[in-house]
Amino acid sequence: MRGRLRVYLGAAPGVGKTYAMLCEARRALERGRDIVVGFVETHDRPRTAALLEGMEIIPRRTLVYRGARFTELDVEALIARRPKIALIDELAHTNVPGSRNAKRWQDIDDVLDAGIDVISTVNIQHLESLNDVVQQITGVPQRETVPDEVVRRADQIELVDMSPEALRRRMAHGNVYPPEKVDAALANYFRVGNLTALRELALLWVAGKVDEQLDRYRAEHGIAGTWETRERVVVALSGGTEGDTLIRRAARIAARSKGAELLAVHVTRSDGLAAADPVGLARQRTLVESLGGTYHQVVGDDVPRALLDFARGVNATQLVLGASRRGRFAQLLARGVGVTTTALSGSIDVHMVTHEEVSRGRGRQSRSRAALTRTRRLAGWATAAVALPGLTAILRPIRDNLTLPIDILLFLLVVVGVALVGGMWPAVTAAVAGFLLLNYFFTPPVDQFTIADPQNLLALAVYVLVAIMVSAVVDLAARRTREAARAGADAEVLATLAGQVLRGDAALPSLLGRLRETFGLTSVALLERRPGVEPTPGDQDDPAAWRVAAASGDVACECPASADTDVVIGDDLVLAARGRLLDASDRRVLEAFAAEAAVALRQERLAEEAEQVRPLAEADRMRTALLAAVGHDLRTPLASATAAVESLRASDITWTEKERAELMDTALESLAMLDRLVDDLLDMSRLQAGVLGVAIRPVSLGAVVSRAIDDLDPLRDRVVGDVAADLPRVGADPALLERVLVNLVSNAVRYTPSGKKVLITASGHAGHVEIRVVDRGPGIPQEELDRVFLPFHRLEPDDHAGIGLGLPLARGLTEAMGGTLIPEETPGGGLTMIVTLPVSTAQDPAKNG
Repeated sequence: MRGRLRVYLGAAPGVGKTYAMLCEARRALERGRDIVVGFVETHDRPRTAALLEGMEIIPRRTLVYRGARFTELDVEALIARRPKIALIDELAHTNVPGSRNAKRWQDIDDVLDAGIDVISTVNIQHLESLNDVVQQITGVPQRETVPDEVVRRADQIELVDMSPEALRRRMAHGNVYPPEKVDAALANYFRVGNLTALRELALLWVAGKVDEQLDRYRAEHGIAGTWETRERVVVALSGGTEGDTLIRRAARIAARSKGAELLAVHVTRSDGLAAADPVGLARQRTLVESLGGTYHQVVGDDVPRALLDFARGVNATQLVLGASRRGRFAQLLARGVGVTTTALSGSIDVHMVTHEEVSRGRGRQSRSRAALTRTRRLAGWATAAVALPGLTAILRPIRDNLTLPIDILLFLLVVVGVALVGGMWPAVTAAVAGFLLLNYFFTPPVDQFTIADPQNLLALAVYVLVAIMVSAVVDLAARRTREAARAGADAEVLATLAGQVLRGDAALPSLLGRLRETFGLTSVALLERRPGVEPTPGDQDDPAAWRVAAASGDVACECPASADTDVVIGDDLVLAARGRLLDASDRRVLEAFAAEAAVALRQERLAEEAEQVRPLAEADRMRTALLAAVGHDLRTPLASATAAVESLRASDITWTEKERAELMDTALESLAMLDRLVDDLLDMSRLQAGVLGVAIRPVSLGAVVSRAIDDLDPLRDRVVGDVAADLPRVGADPALLERVLVNLVSNAVRYTPSGKKVLITASGHAGHVEIRVVDRGPGIPQEELDRVFLPFHRLEPDDHAGIGLGLPLARGLTEAMGGTLIPEETPGGGLTMIVTLPVSTAQDPAKNG
């Protein structure tokens, strides 16, 4: 009997996988289970090593490779010991050449085959399917991987979770790596963004595994009913106007259940020929997605069963349907979608929602066009007119040598041929004419319209019936072929439209141009009712009531009445096409284009409004903040300087030389502060106006950091620079970069307690260099991290150290150089400002000079 595998899965090293595994092992020992340690790596962590005390450990196997000694799991000794449970750490480990297997997961497979249960550990970054994703996130390639299927086959997977902040604090306290490695780890692999992304990958992977287990369990036990593990509300849409009401009702139902999902589904026929309103469906899809739901489309001829199959497939708990729009007589003849779905729903709750369309009925549907063209029908009539007399003329001389059944079959063959050429009605006419010819020329008594034998009458009746049935089948096949061709062409056009939208080419001119090319039109225009013009019965032919929102082609229509074909999108929007009259079968595609054009117009208008409002709002905010700053922060140093100068000028007071020097220093410091504030205001205004001069060139970080620290005198003794000499040059303006670092370090020193120093470090990451300014101050609350970069914003209202332009100016200058500036919590307390700049691609022979 094969052993069982239990895996502890973590998002990153240090989350406590091995510790959790050993805790479980201690509990198993207390219960009297036979458990041994096959291979456990403690990484010199005292608390982890303490859990190994008193446990039986299988001695490791020693191997020599390239002159060095390595230890690996001794699989043979472990199997010979035959414990009930074995602890084998690091599932993805690669064994030293000369081992029994190349990978440790293969060793574990051998142990499981021996009937021994195994408990192991693995990190999410070691899964083969996520290898490239993890490298893209962290910039660190993972050379040791394990196939996903190995972990998925585990009988039990337990996620060992820890928040990024908690893991970074644990590292800062020295519980993961030695102190000399902590700063490098925190600045590289263990950044908050990296850990958050890895944690999400782990949670999603485990969630997928749980879903697989649930689906497999339900399938193995034949469970078709819904398990309400989570509320899922499905709303069925037909594209009708009642869909908006159904969607909002379903959204309210979902909102009452915390965490419930909203799903909308539309069922189309499997042949793709069912007519649905694409404009309505597009509008309803937008509405569903705006309410946080998802839109789905399924194929099925039986609408109730297709709806329920979809609902059960997504494990839905509630289904929302619209009340039937059919009349009472129609409901007596057939139960309808709502009644049938309710009867078959089982454990799914079905909500029948009434709406305004119930009393209006389904409406009269237009008849479809003829299956065959006029030329084909004329050819059918001609074939019947020629073939029947011709066949009669051929058979009449030899009628005594042929039986009536043979004559009937030959005439039936002609009727089938007529049906194939001209469709149903020429064939029916040919069948009736053939009946008369057979009666007169070939049925005794011949040469008269009399049938003596009742069997002959039955044979001729069957002939006519068969001929009509064959004609109907041929006509239906021709009709379906024509409709299928039309649907295929429509699908191809709509697929092109969808691809255009996905590529981001959904601008109005592009959409209208595609529509004009598709149907060979001379012009297509999107007409919009002019503002302030109320809809009236005769305004469709009034050019003064309409304006062209967008157009493609030659001369655009000025009003809906001047178009050859128009599609009403709303009360104030019409798509007008000119060039030829489009038939009804083309309107489905036309309406799809119209719906997409309306969405594109709305997006353009919203973007324009946002662009117009943004500068006004920014200017208003800046004006308000500037007035507040001038009212206090600029007045304060000016008042101090004025008071000092007036004191020096006072003739009634005798100042000592020391007092005079102090007053002079006060005046100079106040004026210097005022000068810095004015410079910051001017630089911020230049940034916002886009006129700041930036000269990008290769820059050595070491030199810039040294100059920035020197500029901080007398604060430079509270700053420590730790920048490696082999870092690549960055593309930046050296003067602006120095200004950025001075602002960041000055801010860090201001909030760092006395006795602690501010640290400046730098490291390279995949084409970029990160400069970190680390302080040990009180830090910034999470909700304030983004607001500190707003001009004139200060964390504490009573903080009069500045007007709040240091950090906003630092970010603005950094972004002007093509970099980024983001804040991050310092593990153990404090704030870290991270300046990221691209590595310079310019050719420069000097290095770090």
